[in-house]
Amino acid sequence: MKMLARLVLGLVIFNAAGTAPTLEPINYDSETYDATLEDLDNVYNYENIPIGQAEIEIATVMPSGNRELLTPPPPPEEAEEEEEEESTPRLIDGSSPQGPEFTGVLGPHTNEDFPTCLLCTCISTTVYCDDHELDAIPALPKNTAYFYSRFNRIKKINKNDFASLNDLRRIDLTSNLISEIDEDAFRKLPHLRELVLRDNKIRQLPELPNTLTFIDISNNRLGRKGIKQEAFKDMYDLHHLYLTDNNLDHIPLPLPENLQALHLQNNNILEMHEDTFCNVKNLTYIRKALEDIRLDGNPINLSKTPQAYMCLPRLPIGSLV
Repeated sequence: MKMLARLVLGLVIFNAAGTAPTLEPINYDSETYDATLEDLDNVYNYENIPIGQAEIEIATVMPSGNRELLTPPPPPEEAEEEEEEESTPRLIDGSSPQGPEFTGVLGPHTNEDFPTCLLCTCISTTVYCDDHELDAIPALPKNTAYFYSRFNRIKKINKNDFASLNDLRRIDLTSNLISEIDEDAFRKLPHLRELVLRDNKIRQLPELPNTLTFIDISNNRLGRKGIKQEAFKDMYDLHHLYLTDNNLDHIPLPLPENLQALHLQNNNILEMHEDTFCNVKNLTYIRKALEDIRLDGNPINLSKTPQAYMCLPRLPIGSLV
């Protein structure tokens, strides 16, 4: 009789387990159940009960293995909200591009209403706008320190192109079409150290800040009047001055005392004075810093003014005939 009861119980449990849905696995802990298969003998005593009247308890039996329960799908409204959140792109800091932070991350908008740092490449405080067919200086982030916009089509530098960029240290506008520069375009930049304007069409050099250490205006159209008198006089930290290929007919004087390199190749310089580099009133004066002078490609005979080089550590490079 006991054996028969166990057989009936096993069939019932097997059928119940086979008909259950299988979607989400749930692990059951045996400690939460009152009886196991081994304790079924103590639940009911079937020895004195007819087979037709036997009662079977299955609610407190721990099922063997894992079962999966049917989980209803999320309500339609919640699903739509999740899709909407996923469709909204987020920046690294979690802010939305439509928010006010977007302008700060990608820089100010250009005249075409396009963020500068999407048009160009911004890395830390450096902005690269090389070879983008630009016809004007784009709006720059306020913390810009180094600006490169080479091989473009910029024709003019306006007064406000670099306004309020107090951290700007280097400007490189090589190989553009610049022919006009506003007089105040660079003058009010307090930390500008390097200015590169080579390979343009500049006829008049504007007033420059005295903080410059490096100037390259080679291959332009400065000519006889393109550089103002004493333009470099107060630039005490100027070390490199490159003015090649400009059709200059004179050396711009006076030159800063700390100047190390002066390149004037391929101009139209005809003569040099004894006090161009030295002090004729002080024969013991030695100009130690100026070691690199290039005058080759000019119609000048350096051998005619030997006194002009007596204070220099090295002779200029140029024609001696």
